[in-house]
Amino acid sequence: MSTIRRAPIRVLLAAVVAACLSALTLAPAQAAAYRYWGFFQLEKGTWAYAQKGPDQTVPKDGAVDGWRFAVADESATRFPRAELTFDQLCGTTPAQSGKKRVGLVLDFGRPADAPEGATPPQPKASCAVVPTDATSAAVLATAGDVRAEKGLVCGVDGYPASDCGGAVKDVSAAAKAKDEPVTIAAPSAASSAGASPGAPASSKASDVASAPTSGTSGGTVAAYVVVALLLLALVAYLLVRSRSRRNV
Repeated sequence: MSTIRRAPIRVLLAAVVAACLSALTLAPAQAAAYRYWGFFQLEKGTWAYAQKGPDQTVPKDGAVDGWRFAVADESATRFPRAELTFDQLCGTTPAQSGKKRVGLVLDFGRPADAPEGATPPQPKASCAVVPTDATSAAVLATAGDVRAEKGLVCGVDGYPASDCGGAVKDVSAAAKAKDEPVTIAAPSAASSAGASPGAPASSKASDVASAPTSGTSGGTVAAYVVVALLLLALVAYLLVRSRSRRNV
């Protein structure tokens, strides 16, 4: 009698295991890719994802902010392709009372990252001189007009002219290819950027937030759900087996 009771559970368990393995196998292939501006900060000479959006980040004097436009999913991080130190960016810019200096690196990405018909500008760097309480959104605004929609950075200095964090269904081989380092000329003292005294750095600076720096794709979520179902099935199997043994 115990064998008859356990058999259906074993069949169900086998089916759940098969579904779990299938979901885990397919999840990476279903990871969504997006074309967006990513926000980074230089930490010990290496780019790292910013932990907060630029409107919530208040960099200190001596910090370096970086931005990169690219096509990427959760499995491919696209950092700015050049790492410039604060000394390289702001070493020739004298300190000013009541203000701070923040290095800024803008990488507009590769042609493969660009929306159809668009040509990415050359990467550039500057030293932003802003009030001591300025956010990274204000620092970014010193590079040119910032286009934002629903809290996301959509365009910087006119690029791209349209679209905002749109999904990319078919990522080209060129877009998937490994990044190659680029050379960005360090700014001179005369080219240092600064916000106009008494005026906001940008009309949209307070509304700017970075695109999501990390997330879980729909495929990965499905895999986790199936794993949870597997665990529940195992618990049910053990309970039924325990009861069957007591009834023998």
